[in-house]
Amino acid sequence: MKIVSYNVNGIRAALNKGFIEWLQMVDPDVVCLQEIKAMEVQLDLSVFEEAGYPYNYWFSAQKKGYSGVAILSKIKPDHVEVGTGVDYMDFEGRNLRADFGDLSVMSMYLPSGTNLARLEHKLTYMADFQKYADELRKTHPNLIVLGDYNICHRAIDIHDPVRNKNVSGFLPVEREWIGNFIKSGFIDSFRYFNDEPDNYTWWSYRANARNNNKGWRLDYGMVSESLEDRLKRSVILSEAKHSDHCPILVEVEN
Repeated sequence: MKIVSYNVNGIRAALNKGFIEWLQMVDPDVVCLQEIKAMEVQLDLSVFEEAGYPYNYWFSAQKKGYSGVAILSKIKPDHVEVGTGVDYMDFEGRNLRADFGDLSVMSMYLPSGTNLARLEHKLTYMADFQKYADELRKTHPNLIVLGDYNICHRAIDIHDPVRNKNVSGFLPVEREWIGNFIKSGFIDSFRYFNDEPDNYTWWSYRANARNNNKGWRLDYGMVSESLEDRLKRSVILSEAKHSDHCPILVEVEN
């Protein structure tokens, strides 16, 4: 199964930039989207169906034009779980899961900590999501959590670790959380195959950051350790330019 995860920073904007043509070229089986910034009723779903994704599921934020996640699939899922059941987490449309046989695939959009209030929200969310994932893996051990975590784990994952050490996304408490999340039973699939520097998934629109590759690796395919023997590939698709993020791809044996 070939799975792509992509923070599109607005699905309607991405569609206008050639997202469908790119999707057909890459041809994944399942697509996890984050920051869709749209309600399902605002979209022409036939566009996705005609592209080969008849099964598409949308979980929008209650606030219009904000956040939201989606899953597009060529394969009909056995079950789709919308949200986590935790009200404050689900209000912003940040978690959507689809089960395919013994594989459970989640699209997750973790909050950013743009100010003190949002940082507190993010830290609470992170703690509660860890508890949720721990419980979920008791019934769904082969869990893959893909998406925008809004955290760089290590210094290798950010272009300027010294100057950004006090910036949300690279704070010690955030880095500790993602490290503990991995230790709880996940594999950072990209780093499983690649330990080279200068591999990023997000670039600021300012100061020509993308052309200069001054980026952050915020997007992860976290794969349950139980799937290690089935993990085939994990790459960053940095050539895709429909967003300030680029997609990632994870391939596992069905």
